[in-house]
Amino acid sequence: MREQVKAGFADKNPAIVFDLGGVLLDWNPRYVYRSLFKGDEVAMERFLSEVCTPEWNSRQDAGRSLAEATAELLAQYPRHGELIEAYYGRWEEMLAGPIEGTVSVLEDLHGQGHYLCALSNWSAETFPIAQKRYDFLGRFQTIVLSGEERLIKPDPAIFQVLLKRIGRRAEECLFIDDVPANAEGARQLGFEAIVFTSPEDLRSQLRKYGLAV
Repeated sequence: MREQVKAGFADKNPAIVFDLGGVLLDWNPRYVYRSLFKGDEVAMERFLSEVCTPEWNSRQDAGRSLAEATAELLAQYPRHGELIEAYYGRWEEMLAGPIEGTVSVLEDLHGQGHYLCALSNWSAETFPIAQKRYDFLGRFQTIVLSGEERLIKPDPAIFQVLLKRIGRRAEECLFIDDVPANAEGARQLGFEAIVFTSPEDLRSQLRKYGLAV
């Protein structure tokens, strides 16, 4: 059965906006901590939920310095000093690499001449590591980072920063993110949005928008 094409965009060549972590890049602190905890998954998960938590990491994504963040935890949990220092000391090892299927989608869209942007919750201090390592990040004509703007998705303000920078209205943009709350935040502003689950599903969803990839 032929897939139903969704409503068209206000602009026939929409800006396609990608999240990065979890969509194009596989990043996970467990890639480091599994070895540090010698396979003790229970202890590792307790540490990542009680000490180096996602909420703590998100404050660095929102602009707090890595040094300040590390010092805060070292003062609170001195007995975990080595483990805490590993979070940013070995951060590069948490980047497992590209999600190849999505990179293939990105390359196809680039080859078709689409306007490509990235909007990511990412520390301004760690992003250059990924940027240096992965050439495909150069496909983006505009990159907006939470750590540089000191705003974090799904705050509407960071979406407005993107729109102002690219000179588009929300209705002229398609946003792709693996976090449903971020996709919904974009929709509330008028973006079309896709919740990323897999490269294969992304291709299918893009075809529904009339984007042949």
